[in-house]
Amino acid sequence: MIYEEKTVSSQEIYQGKIVTLKVDKVTLPDGKQAERELVLHPGGVGVVAVDEDGSVILVRQFRKPLEDAIYEIPAGKLDKGEDHRLCGIRELAEETGYRAEEFVYLGYIYPSPGFTDEVTHIYLATGLSQGECHPDEDEYLDVVRMPFEDAVTMVMENKINDAKTVAGILKAKNMLG
Repeated sequence: MIYEEKTVSSQEIYQGKIVTLKVDKVTLPDGKQAERELVLHPGGVGVVAVDEDGSVILVRQFRKPLEDAIYEIPAGKLDKGEDHRLCGIRELAEETGYRAEEFVYLGYIYPSPGFTDEVTHIYLATGLSQGECHPDEDEYLDVVRMPFEDAVTMVMENKINDAKTVAGILKAKNMLG
């Protein structure tokens, strides 16, 4: 059986550059009412870029909510109406300078469905050639190249724990063998 919640009312609390926050009043399956705090997000794309030597291209950047710098696959937010494949191509080039001959769709994930509608699409990029990166003006990151198997080990040892990166590396591992 699927238990659904029916929205009775919805109130927008905040609209920012990236997210919209709202509170929905819902009717639960037993007829009682509850409030749900929601974060609406346009979605994003993450790219597992693997070169001909079997190394993966990651970025390491400071994430304010965590107060720490973490390893991530190159990724970015979708612009309204943007095709997620084109977004992935753009973000890979902007953040790392790499371009790929082949972009294979690995599917999508819901990073945190308990409070946000965000969907993150994941691609495997191969046939890489390096150019110059052009990160956003408020984006500071280090490009890190490491053996793909080292990244898998870091995921399994919880040294890489960003959701899109964990999912992307494990999906790519399954595809690459």
